[in-house]
Amino acid sequence: MRGEIRALKYSRRDVFKIALAATASAKASRLGLASVRCSPDRPHILLIMADQHRGDCIGADGNSTIRTPNLDTIATEGARFRRAYTSTPSCIPARAAILTGLSPWHHGLLGMSAWPIPERYSFELPRALCDTGYYPVTIGKTHFHPARASHGFEKMLVDEHDDNPPAFRTDYHSWFWTSAPNLEPEALGLGWNDYPAKAYPFPEHLHRTRWVGETAIQFLRTYDRPQPFFLKVSFIPPHSPYVPPERFMRQYTDEDLPKAVSGKWAERYRPLSGSKLDIWHGDLGSAQVHQSRAGYYGSVSHVDEEIGRILQALDERRWLEETLIFYTTDHGDMLGDHHLWRKCQPYEPSTRIPMLMRWPKGLITSGRGRVVSETVELRDILPTFLETAGISPPDHLDGRSLLGLVAGKAGGWREYVELEHDLCYSPAVHWNALTDGHMKYIFHACDGEEQLFDLDRDPQEINDLAPDAQYRARLRQWRQRLVDHLAVRGEEWVKNGELVLRPKSMPISPNYPREKTAKGR
Repeated sequence: MRGEIRALKYSRRDVFKIALAATASAKASRLGLASVRCSPDRPHILLIMADQHRGDCIGADGNSTIRTPNLDTIATEGARFRRAYTSTPSCIPARAAILTGLSPWHHGLLGMSAWPIPERYSFELPRALCDTGYYPVTIGKTHFHPARASHGFEKMLVDEHDDNPPAFRTDYHSWFWTSAPNLEPEALGLGWNDYPAKAYPFPEHLHRTRWVGETAIQFLRTYDRPQPFFLKVSFIPPHSPYVPPERFMRQYTDEDLPKAVSGKWAERYRPLSGSKLDIWHGDLGSAQVHQSRAGYYGSVSHVDEEIGRILQALDERRWLEETLIFYTTDHGDMLGDHHLWRKCQPYEPSTRIPMLMRWPKGLITSGRGRVVSETVELRDILPTFLETAGISPPDHLDGRSLLGLVAGKAGGWREYVELEHDLCYSPAVHWNALTDGHMKYIFHACDGEEQLFDLDRDPQEINDLAPDAQYRARLRQWRQRLVDHLAVRGEEWVKNGELVLRPKSMPISPNYPREKTAKGR
């Protein structure tokens, strides 16, 4: 690819390189970035995201039912991070972690609330890459507020949950009405957090998953700028409503899908939390779980198909070996496990996520098809991309580049990752947790209940070990780790060496940049 780019794009290559180097160096100096490599030979960076994709719903993770051949190919030709987590399992704080490379306390968003991603952080991924010579573009969901707050993206073609055209018309909606002026794109018969599933009611080519994939493909086919691109492609599915095209819904309807699991500790969640379709807990029976999962699995496979088309477009440009390809999501989906639905929970279906990376030739010398066992988090994406671009990540980041892990250099890696979510759905959903991917400790801030799970022996978290006398020492150990982690936040969190109950919502930390948020807050 690089030889092709030189021949086709850089007839004035030396002039461009000198100008780019001078501009990037000046901007990098202002940002405090070191070791800027200004060569146009730096690889393209492709970040592909889905929304609400739980970690066990790809074939490469051992799920023999779901069909994700293209995600599996990224894993077998690159690396899979088997203990990848989202620290705050809801859309806005998770995406803030990707944007900033920071932990929840440091980027300031501690849960799903009315507080948006600020209009600008002092250091942001697309802006940093742009200022060092990349062309950053986002296609699909961003969850920014306002919706076209750029955060450094030079081009934004968006599809958002905000489907109120008088307030904001997304690029997807505009395209949809141009293609089908007598249809309503959101008239699907289901809401954003409803548990049922059904086939997409319109012609398949109108589906938002298809639009995001096709838009990304056209970008790749027509890209002719001299600098490398940073392309973020973000699908809303498999987030509910679970409305895959009919062929994908039909594909899983008669399959023997994994059944919902439930521990004795989850009996409190068996009653329905409400009478509407967007409940957050309730035993709906095995038939409903199966139908919901058929729609969810079909949505994942539909996204996977579009990813395959994107990879083909890369290959057609001979860029497959010149692009860092990264796949992940913002959080998972409970899908009826432990009688829970939606997200925001401390349990594996909500917090453990897929994370896959395929690197360009020469970036990493280790063999492909690696399975990385260290605990990683969304905050690690930003420093990974900076290192790929030849930029030394700044010291203030909480995340760390994953390139060294993939190369087998795990020395000094974090022992565990913190998880948390501010009050959501009800006072009962307000918690902090720690996990190293082997054990998980959960502290429920509403009433002080503790849970402890052995994820090696009990990956589905059926058996809560906290009440077991044999695990008292382990429980104390993990409790003290959480005390040490939260102590820096002050007496609202830890007092006299003890974890403090927090019955009231605490949606943001003091680090949230209020002055950079939309007016009126």
